[in-house]
Amino acid sequence: MNKDRNMIKDIERGLGSKGKLRILRALAKEPHKPLSIYMLEKYTGIRSNFLKADIKTLMEIGWIRECTESGRIKRYSLNLRNETVLKIIEFFKSINYL
Repeated sequence: MNKDRNMIKDIERGLGSKGKLRILRALAKEPHKPLSIYMLEKYTGIRSNFLKADIKTLMEIGWIRECTESGRIKRYSLNLRNETVLKIIEFFKSINYL
């Protein structure tokens, strides 16, 4: 029961804004290609300061992860090991959101 309650809270936090939906959509279009803040800003039309807050939330609930490569640019990708993320991708596809 507690696990279900936590999952509901995560879903509400993760899908609770247009910005988070746009981030998830941008990352889901090419799930194996990590994107930088700059690229996310370009794809979503959201300013970087708002992106960073939404990315922080999505990382806290385990839906996206930071991909560290050699260099200083942080990149982000979907956490494809998370069942909820996989279901969200399926949902996005089923409604032609991708």
